[in-house]
Amino acid sequence: MRSSAQVRAAEPDDLTSLVRLCLEARAESTVGAQLCTSDSESLRHQIGALLAAPGGVVLVATVDGSPAGLLLARLVGPTVFSDLVSLAVEAVYVARDDRRRGVGHALMAGAAEVADEGGATDVYASPLPGARGMLRFFARMGFAPAATHRVVSTASLQRRLAGEAAPGLGARRGGRAIEDLIARRRQVRAASQRDPADARMVRGSGADQVRAAAISMQVSRAVASRRASESSTTIS
Repeated sequence: MRSSAQVRAAEPDDLTSLVRLCLEARAESTVGAQLCTSDSESLRHQIGALLAAPGGVVLVATVDGSPAGLLLARLVGPTVFSDLVSLAVEAVYVARDDRRRGVGHALMAGAAEVADEGGATDVYASPLPGARGMLRFFARMGFAPAATHRVVSTASLQRRLAGEAAPGLGARRGGRAIEDLIARRRQVRAASQRDPADARMVRGSGADQVRAAAISMQVSRAVASRRASESSTTIS
């Protein structure tokens, strides 16, 4: 049996492994061009720039001493727009052969520790459009929609991670919560198609989560509409 994942801050000797993981993520993604460049040398310089930038965070997860995943983030703030400090997670990737071994969980635990030590009150993440597995993962971690991002308070993320430390317990709870939310969204959509009065009754019984789901759907449609009319490139 393979040992559990270990997470640490990236070191200069990790650059080659980080480039390899980024290229694997690019090849696997349906929007790879928005993830990073395909040029290894340019990618090496970009990762190095993030490591050297103020607030830049690069975490490496290893299993049996071999790199198995990475997390790229940045501590931001305070700024003229906000007095608060936040941790912005730009990319999380786990190598295909090392999935379902707790690597992603370990990387997020490392991110929560960085956020806590850096005085960040919130952790933001920006999963790529269509990355359903990553969206489910962030939902299980307690992230909520925030425009095109997902956000969770540092304290809430730490509590959720601690809850998932019990084998299987957190996964069952997280999965049930997601299923409940999906069921409520379907109720609202079906009721709206039948009769507006029925929709109001469903919304009243669904409490805050249903209202949040409706808002999330509207935001998602607006974002999808905007993206359909313009192109954008994100380099991690």
